[in-house]
Amino acid sequence: QVQLVESGGGLVQAGGSLRLSCAASGASLSLVRMGWYRQAPGKQRELVASVTGAGSVTGAGNTNYADTVKGRFTISRDYAKKMVYLQMNSLKPEDTAVYYCNALTYWGQGTQVIVSS
Repeated sequence: QVQLVESGGGLVQAGGSLRLSCAASGASLSLVRMGWYRQAPGKQRELVASVTGAGSVTGAGNTNYADTVKGRFTISRDYAKKMVYLQMNSLKPEDTAVYYCNALTYWGQGTQVIVSS
């Protein structure tokens, strides 16, 4: 059974930074893609960023970002520690949401990010 636990959310002023962490336990996820999603109030959950695993045909470590966060957010992964990170810089009020870590059909409980203007 896979468990994903997010941490690092909080309240930050616009222009500030936060680093989210996702700790994975259980089965090895090194082969699969992992990603960060977010869901703002009244909106659908959306992909923020993802990074491929060693099982990807394109190789491990390839990243993908939503257009709204390109150039501001960076996803990274430590395969040995089973961790995935999301460095968020130049945060905007519209980044306010609950951020979720995902792998396959597994989801974390989410961590709240609030960006004040």
